[in-house]
Amino acid sequence: MSNLSAKDVLKLAKEYDVRFIRLQFTDMFGVLKNVAITEKQLEKALAGELMFDGSSIEGYVRIEESDMYLRPDPNTFVIFPWLPQEGAEARLICDIYNPDGTPFEGDPRYVLKRATKRAEEMGYKMNVGSECEFFLFHTDNEGVPTTITHDKAGYFDLTPVDLGENARRDMVLNLEKMGFEVEASHHELAPGQHEIGFKYGEAIFTADAIMTFKYVVRTIAQRHGLHATFMPKPVFGIAGSGMHTNISLSDAQGNNIFFDPNGEEQLSEAAYYFMGGVIKHIKAIAAITNPTVNSYKRLVPGYEAPVYIAWSTRNRSPLIRVPAKRGPSTRVELRNPDPSANPYFTLAVVLQAGLDGIEQKIAPPAPTNANIYEMTEEERAARGIEGLPINLINAIEHLKKDDLIKKALGEHVYNLYIEAKKLEWEEYRGKVHQWEVDQYLTRF
Repeated sequence: MSNLSAKDVLKLAKEYDVRFIRLQFTDMFGVLKNVAITEKQLEKALAGELMFDGSSIEGYVRIEESDMYLRPDPNTFVIFPWLPQEGAEARLICDIYNPDGTPFEGDPRYVLKRATKRAEEMGYKMNVGSECEFFLFHTDNEGVPTTITHDKAGYFDLTPVDLGENARRDMVLNLEKMGFEVEASHHELAPGQHEIGFKYGEAIFTADAIMTFKYVVRTIAQRHGLHATFMPKPVFGIAGSGMHTNISLSDAQGNNIFFDPNGEEQLSEAAYYFMGGVIKHIKAIAAITNPTVNSYKRLVPGYEAPVYIAWSTRNRSPLIRVPAKRGPSTRVELRNPDPSANPYFTLAVVLQAGLDGIEQKIAPPAPTNANIYEMTEEERAARGIEGLPINLINAIEHLKKDDLIKKALGEHVYNLYIEAKKLEWEEYRGKVHQWEVDQYLTRF
């Protein structure tokens, strides 16, 4: 992780002949936005003196209160390696501030910072590793994305069947030039599906990294004549894309507090309580971690995506898996998030729920080490295993009833998010879909 000052950024920009800088930030739906400036405005930007129209960004402010300030984080300065090095282009990720100098409560980065501050007050630091899957598709003659892939590969397959290998290799090389420590890169389960894993970090660092990762993947794919999508379920009948999220907490000395050599499964009470808190609030959390209508097309049996609320150290069918490694690597893996989620909101609500579990000493249910997909409905009921929300509006209804997750998001975000997602659901519900035409047009 970088530790740069504004002076360091100005020096680097001059040294590498940076002519253009993208000031990036994220809207409520996890879509990356930017304001482009020249190097002549960089010093002014680093002083937090640049304004933008917040009313034009989804989930920000009304038109009568539109002036917002961008405050770049010097630690996020990076030069785009795929562009010409003469007259280079760089980026800075920004926090959003009100004209009176206070943080804007609708800024997703601020929502996560508020959660990490609570963790720090309890003596903890959140560490996160993300596994972000995506599809590579062809475009048509006009450059419009399709869902066509000539890729015939499967999990861990290599060329010649993995036709996205060259694009994925180029992605890895560019990510490494931008400071990512890439740990694994491979073809995933479905044709055209890929995953690039990178080293874990503190919560803000990882959320920034996820946004940067998605931007780089889509940019490099385009340069290879492909379209990269993080849509959770772009094709019926094959696996969807997840964003498995590996979480641990450490103390002020950097010790992993989820590890206890004398605990059951070598897990600490804090680890169990953290899982207990997440499980208690997971139905509301799903509205954030699985934020689209399409998200729930992935969360169905048969494709290794979690459907049921349970945890295990033994298998991959539950919602939460505890990987086998212990010691500093002890962590819990939340398996329901998908890559359409806003990573700042996702980490904020999961952290707040886990901290609530630790504070309230919320014990999780007994582990489920059998394959849940093979259980009957009666067997699941006997074990007290409930399901995740079945669609977006179901998740939103749970969110509306969960005061902790509402508080984690803040009043501003919560109200706008609920309103936007209800509109999204109503628009979807009112449309006639191809499945309905196929089923009913000739039958009735």
